[in-house]
Amino acid sequence: MSVPTPPAAPQYPQFPQGQPMDGAVPAPPAAPPKKNALKKILGVVVMIVVAVAVKLGIGYAFGDSPVRAEVGDCVQVTGAENSPEVETKGCEDADANYKVVKVIENTFDINSCTVGEAALAQEWDADKFVLCLNPVKK
Repeated sequence: MSVPTPPAAPQYPQFPQGQPMDGAVPAPPAAPPKKNALKKILGVVVMIVVAVAVKLGIGYAFGDSPVRAEVGDCVQVTGAENSPEVETKGCEDADANYKVVKVIENTFDINSCTVGEAALAQEWDADKFVLCLNPVKK
């Protein structure tokens, strides 16, 4: 007995690659991407500003950094004890209520100030220090 042969697969017309079919309209070529140098430069500048703001801290960029007062400077300390606000002032300024008598770098140890001195620990990024303060005599 013989096995019947399967019917032949239908033949579809073959077109050369890249050639359109008869009656087809070729698509217009894609427009080259526009390069705008100003936009690229502006993008880079924005990324740099964001990176600096993140590195220094948003508050530092807007002036909320800790006060880097030196010995002999006067400051005004206001706010709550657990989150005081400090601003440098001239010692003759009526708002100045403390004078810096010692600055201790790289520590938060408020006990390193002499007994009777007020101590104020400050930190910003890797910078940490304690201001030892005495009341301003008026």
